[in-house]
Amino acid sequence: MSLDLELQKYPSEIILKDGSKCELRPLHEGDQKEFHTFFLAVPDQEKLFIKHQVADPDVIREWCENIDLDRNLPLLACLDGKIVGAATLHQQFSGWKRHIGRVSVLVLPHARGLGLARAMIGEIVGLARDVGLERVEAEFIGEQAAAIKMFAMLGFSNLLRLENYVKDMEAISHDYILMGLNLKTDEEYAGVG
Repeated sequence: MSLDLELQKYPSEIILKDGSKCELRPLHEGDQKEFHTFFLAVPDQEKLFIKHQVADPDVIREWCENIDLDRNLPLLACLDGKIVGAATLHQQFSGWKRHIGRVSVLVLPHARGLGLARAMIGEIVGLARDVGLERVEAEFIGEQAAAIKMFAMLGFSNLLRLENYVKDMEAISHDYILMGLNLKTDEEYAGVG
């Protein structure tokens, strides 16, 4: 199925555990200031684990000015008009990982515990399945125990753990963990359905 067709369902609304309504929608070019504000609200300790210098407004400007939803689809969660979460599906269209998407999610501390991250991952995994990906993977640093547990509860399994393999933005070594989820059903593998 085409991504354009899938994106027609947005914006959509989800109800969080506390009863509040949260809008889900893809990133737009006009989101630059609010998206940067979102990243500035991420606790400094957590920013160390993000692969990009998200506190730099030029990084966010580049992302917002060069949106390619087929390659990188950031799905934003907005509460009361403010971005409180972002989940992204990263895809490659050639090479030996073209059938595998990479998933990431980040929710601001005040919006955690409401089921938002879980709902966003569910949306991203659904999009990955609908556009024909066969697997999705997620990368973590060893200290991200809560995120690892949540992904495991959603069906992701540990693929590998490499001790002291990656370095955060302060050059401190951490374990690297790769988790994956198979999107093909047994029936699809058997050619049924």
